[in-house]
Amino acid sequence: MSDREPPRRRVPGPARSAGRGAARRPAPGARPARRPAPGARPARRPGPARPAPKTIKLGSPRPRLRLVGVALTLVLLAFVVRLVQVQAVDAGTYASKAEQNRYVGQVLAAERGEITDRHGVALATSEDAYDITADPTMFAPAELEITDGPEQAAALLAPILGQSQDKLVGKLRPENKKQRYVKLAGRQTPQVWKQIKDLKSTLAKKTETDKSAVNVLAGVFSVPTSKRVYPNNELAAGILGWVNASGKGGGGIELQLDKQLAGKDGEIRYAQSGGRLVPTAGSTETPAVPGSDIELTIDRDIQWAAQNAISKQVEKSKADRGYVIVQDTRTGEVLAMANAPGFDPNDLSEANPDTLGNAALQDAFEPGSTAKVLSMAAVLEENAATPQTHVVVPNRLHRGDRLFKDDIDHPTWYLTLNGVLAKSSNIGTILATGQLGKTQSAANKVLYDYLRAFGLGSHTGLGFPGETKGILAPPGQWSTSQQYTIPFGQGVSVNAMQAASVYSTIANGGVRVEPRLVRGSKGPDGRFTPAPKPEKKRVVSEKTATTLSRMLESVVDDEEGTGTKARIPGYRVAGKTGTANRVDPATGKYHGYTSSFAGFAPADKPRVTVYCVIQNATRGSYFGGQICGPVYKQVMEFALKSLQVPPTGAEPARLPVTFSP
Repeated sequence: MSDREPPRRRVPGPARSAGRGAARRPAPGARPARRPAPGARPARRPGPARPAPKTIKLGSPRPRLRLVGVALTLVLLAFVVRLVQVQAVDAGTYASKAEQNRYVGQVLAAERGEITDRHGVALATSEDAYDITADPTMFAPAELEITDGPEQAAALLAPILGQSQDKLVGKLRPENKKQRYVKLAGRQTPQVWKQIKDLKSTLAKKTETDKSAVNVLAGVFSVPTSKRVYPNNELAAGILGWVNASGKGGGGIELQLDKQLAGKDGEIRYAQSGGRLVPTAGSTETPAVPGSDIELTIDRDIQWAAQNAISKQVEKSKADRGYVIVQDTRTGEVLAMANAPGFDPNDLSEANPDTLGNAALQDAFEPGSTAKVLSMAAVLEENAATPQTHVVVPNRLHRGDRLFKDDIDHPTWYLTLNGVLAKSSNIGTILATGQLGKTQSAANKVLYDYLRAFGLGSHTGLGFPGETKGILAPPGQWSTSQQYTIPFGQGVSVNAMQAASVYSTIANGGVRVEPRLVRGSKGPDGRFTPAPKPEKKRVVSEKTATTLSRMLESVVDDEEGTGTKARIPGYRVAGKTGTANRVDPATGKYHGYTSSFAGFAPADKPRVTVYCVIQNATRGSYFGGQICGPVYKQVMEFALKSLQVPPTGAEPARLPVTFSP
């Protein structure tokens, strides 16, 4: 083979230009260019040839597809992990949250028990009522498609509910935008809810025909409940008390026995959507347990008589207040406990705050001469004297640092011990109680023990809210003057129930029976459970009690007695008047008088005790015998007739009042 290099093959290229302006040679096979016709415009010379475009070579698509596939796989994996977490790992938690959002609970208010008198007559009961509620989210602009939904709703509801529009707007537009429940008004009558329901229905019908109309009350609802009602208005209000806006007892028996009366609320849970019940989703319900009915010892008719009598006398005397207690002497049951002025528990907005409560148990006052019966009981029981013992009573008596006198100036009286009580002599009582010990301090100790035994300085046992136990200092703390004033009822304080119980103890043969206001209760099953039996304690002997009863008859029956206005034709009446200097609770100083009368009948076979008190009489007489004696007579007559207690027909003992020196 030849070592010569083979000839290179020439690749034909474009013809080189022969020079500036030289014509290009036509390519082989190309059609020669036409010459221009005579007079025609010469053809434009072609410019230089353009270079051929470069070809872009695409890479392989497989790497990019792999990357997209990996990304999609990761996304799907995340979804799968989350799905497993929701449906498997945390399934219970999310189901519980969904349950909470879907299901709503509603309290089923228990029906409050009735309070009745001893004969089953309703004194406090409950009637159907409605709590008016709303769902604030249903008043939002997004829901109603208007911005002033709460204002429009408030304008419609305010006159019906008796509330201001601003207050209602504040409830319908709370700060918490997610709040789903608000109470607009509690314990409204069925008539109120009917007004709202009718208005709501009218607006709903209007939206069906007028697409621009808006039902601004769509988010207003009602919850069935009950409202406390007192059918007799002011009657026995001091005993009954009242129920507050939240349905809890606010005073009196309503407060004392609130747990028994209230029962136990139930609950219903149901599915909802958009604030509306889903009937097909089912519901769960825990029924409410009704409260127990409470039967009091009160007799409604006797309570009415007592309240009517004391109210008229308080008004006539222009007094601050007054109270009357009627008690069964044998059982300790309180048949009436009336206060004047009173209040209507149906409408506390009109009540005077000073009249709320039960003054007969919550007022502590110095009893005055009605407490002399305690001193006489001690003197008789200790055999220091008898009803016929002679007591010389001067016009003035100097003891300690004071000069004592009776309510009137008088010459020296020559009285029996019975006469000291009948004429209500302070000086005679000081002289009699001085015989209880060899020294005054010893006498004080003996008297103190009897006062405590009769129940002074202790709660009565009623357990009534706000009851005072009065004030009785130990004898070692008695001042010089108290040693001589306590025997006639000054320097010691009691409540009206304590004072009434003293007279019931004497009437019951010297045995104190703890007072009672509640006879028993009847549960939801209809079974009656009697109240625990009251405690009984002998304070003085039956002989002393009988003797003291005869002495108390002299106060009413004898012309020299101070209680003649309490006489009741056909009945033997035992009683005692009282007129004490009154401590003004506002200033703590003596101002005005406490007027009282206490007694029982029939004196020889006691059945009923009546105790009347009038505080600070400012018109007419202020003496207890003059203004409380007639009240006692009126109430006692009514009670004896109501209980069908016949006169005994026996003649009174008529013990001597005076003696001839």
